Amino acid sequence: MSVERSAPRGAAFLRCASRVAALGLLLWLGAPTAPAATAATAAPPNIVFILADDLGYGDLSCYGRPDVRTPAIDRIAARGVKFTQAYANSCVCSASRTALITGRYQYRLRVGLEEPISSTGSAGIGLPPEHPTLPSLLKAVGYRTMLIGKWHLGALPQFGPLLSGYDHFYGFRSGGVDYFLHRGTDRKPDFWVDDNPIQQEGYLTDLLGQRAVDAIDAYAKARETFFISLHFSAPHWPWEGPGDEPEAKRLGGPGLMHHDGGSQKTYVEMIEAMDRQIGRVVSALEKNGLAENTIVIFTSDNGGERFSYTWPFTGRKSELLEGGLRVPAVISWPARIASGRVSEQVMIHMDWLPTLLAAAGTAPNPKFPSDGINLLPQLTQNLAPVARQLFWRYKANAQQAARDGDLKYLKILDNTFLFNLANDPMERANLKERLTDDYRRLARAWFDWNATMLPLIEQSATYAFNGKDLADHIGLKSPEKKPESPRPPEK
Repeated sequence: MSVERSAPRGAAFLRCASRVAALGLLLWLGAPTAPAATAATAAPPNIVFILADDLGYGDLSCYGRPDVRTPAIDRIAARGVKFTQAYANSCVCSASRTALITGRYQYRLRVGLEEPISSTGSAGIGLPPEHPTLPSLLKAVGYRTMLIGKWHLGALPQFGPLLSGYDHFYGFRSGGVDYFLHRGTDRKPDFWVDDNPIQQEGYLTDLLGQRAVDAIDAYAKARETFFISLHFSAPHWPWEGPGDEPEAKRLGGPGLMHHDGGSQKTYVEMIEAMDRQIGRVVSALEKNGLAENTIVIFTSDNGGERFSYTWPFTGRKSELLEGGLRVPAVISWPARIASGRVSEQVMIHMDWLPTLLAAAGTAPNPKFPSDGINLLPQLTQNLAPVARQLFWRYKANAQQAARDGDLKYLKILDNTFLFNLANDPMERANLKERLTDDYRRLARAWFDWNATMLPLIEQSATYAFNGKDLADHIGLKSPEKKPESPRPPEK
């Protein structure tokens, strides 16, 4: 595999540009080097966006985990592009999903302050139905849209997938459900078809995969262009593999968010069960003759949890260290994206909206401009990576982070750091005294950016681990959860 660094070849560029013009296809500015457009692929692409839950950066065999086998996801990567510097917008669920569906920093919306939405303290909070979303913008240009799996962006009757651009919904609304009993964190049933509660037997990962296969078959038969969001619960707790129904019944006592169960073996079984269903989804595209002109994306909503493999990073979910933010991300689109490439482009969840809209021949609503960038030129023309400046914050333990080039500014409680991620991905060598000007520049940039976002508030939920939860957090007390009033760095 080659890293994207070369510029587009001029002759190929001109040949492809003229071919696109002849077809009347104006999906984006500039033409890809390969593959060239054909009459069979001139139509807007179908899109299957697959999202794992709490999957760590290294939890796939194509990202280095030695004890897992993920041939279906590995194949998506081999047929397209694998990102090595992909980020989540947040180190927890609801906040990152807000950014993903809106294409904007989640801190621009009240729902984005929830880290994540809780079943008890976030009542009446959700994604505003009037806000444009990736599914609503695609629906406006003729796509059929469906969410299969996790929503977690607000409860009925004010909020829901059908109010935010999806034609259909099959899945659950809360942050996590049991894989066999399909009950949420409040132990109440949480399984839906559209806005109707249902009861259905089966292992959740398998049910979601089957519904995606059925949807692809139906859309293909009707010859409809589609956008399917396939948002698995796996490998989010409770730790239940396909054969762990007795564990599901046991957890009726301690509850879903348990600290007394799970293992590396169970975690691997959950990932491999998800991969099998993804393989079925890809096969359904191939069987229906849709694989060539379908964009397939696989990524995770945030960094890994307790059983995750995050090498070479440290940190996990709920932390702004790289392990809590860096995620696997692969994309294939045989009609437009050359296979077998690895990209060092720094990218983030909110980039997917402008990128996919560009592929569909449309753009974000100008009243709600995206904070992300359109990565289609990098994907289709093999352009060199573009420089990015990205920002994060997290209320628990007063965390702040900014990335500019290879440098990363990080604050946790009263401790501040500057790291060079290219040389030090484990974030061990604090350079803030050696590179004082860079440290102050990034700290100031974070402060200026934060001033444009909604302020932190005490009412919002936030989540973190402590020494009681995890032994490798020894000595860490209950996290500080009060909002901090950020101060500009000293000059």
